[in-house]
Amino acid sequence: MAARNRRRPLLQRCIGGETTRMAFRSILSACLAVALTSMTTAPASAQVGTEQPPVVEGAAKVRIDRITVHSDAIDGNLMGTSAERDVHVVLPPSYDQNPDRRYPVVYALHGYWVKAEQWLKEVHMPQTAEGAFANGVPEMILVFPDSWNEYNGSFYSDSPTTGDFEHFIADELIDYVDRNYRTIARPESRGLVGHSMGGYGASRIGIKHAEKYGALYLMAPCCQSPMGSRGLTAQDVQTIEAVPSVAAAQGLPGNLRSALAVAAAFSPDPDAAPLYLDLPVDAQGKEREDVIARWTANTPISFLDQHVDAVKAYRGIAIDVGDKDFLLDDVRLLHGALQAQGIDNTLDVYDGDHTNRLGFRMQEHVLPFFGRTLVQEPAQ
Repeated sequence: MAARNRRRPLLQRCIGGETTRMAFRSILSACLAVALTSMTTAPASAQVGTEQPPVVEGAAKVRIDRITVHSDAIDGNLMGTSAERDVHVVLPPSYDQNPDRRYPVVYALHGYWVKAEQWLKEVHMPQTAEGAFANGVPEMILVFPDSWNEYNGSFYSDSPTTGDFEHFIADELIDYVDRNYRTIARPESRGLVGHSMGGYGASRIGIKHAEKYGALYLMAPCCQSPMGSRGLTAQDVQTIEAVPSVAAAQGLPGNLRSALAVAAAFSPDPDAAPLYLDLPVDAQGKEREDVIARWTANTPISFLDQHVDAVKAYRGIAIDVGDKDFLLDDVRLLHGALQAQGIDNTLDVYDGDHTNRLGFRMQEHVLPFFGRTLVQEPAQ
């Protein structure tokens, strides 16, 4: 019985029998379509309204370097997105006073619609880093790269249309930071965290490039399981197909722009000018199973089984999500998928929605997690 259960598809093992699985996936696909629409129809300024933790009195100040990093992996993408990427590097209070000391590094990935600058505001940086360090969290360097593009988010994918943001984060950015800052340049001293689309990026990169990192934290990660065609209609497709350029697509409603973002990331088509992507529905409203299969192949639950041994080597994997977050069910699926593969991880369902507690989570949970799991430089 146990051997037969191991051969069942991973989603089926996580959520039950075949009939239940099909019904659940149908419902979840619809929910994810609504969720992604919710992430994209609100103005960007609305996402900054996160609760601010109390200031820790006497906390030493950090320093933030705002730099630009060139990416060969992103250069030449079909969308024309700049390969010059903004990066914000948060240096701990002792960095300038102890020139011989090296530090662990945590890479923090932002969500859809916002840029890295706004992600810093959502997590109340630098106050939350200063507060965490003052409360005893071991000091570390924090790196916030910008992965925004003309469709409001790259989804951290490897695509000729968007450019290869996956390898920019997993390879080029690590190399740059290790060359230019006093890091402990070893996987066991390197962490990865992301929220929402950034949580998807952290799960995608963290699973596929597990050898690069020692610990992984996923904050309300989106897009973990198959999302179907996202509810696109024939009229939606016709509207998109009438768009003459990538630049003109920025005038589309948020739900259509988010569909373009996913398609550019997961179903690129270099022969399909001017947008260079394939949609999961045709102009008659019929679903395109080949495109949906490509989208499904990009979900972490679908490719997790190819990287189990590497993911098991993490020093820690933590997941959190608010109990009022529209992504709660999808996040629970990821937690279950990891458990089904025998991968240790924790899931914290807290009192909150998609964004309101981000500052508290960063100061009281995310940074302490990396302080416990990442290897510090031995005392001199």
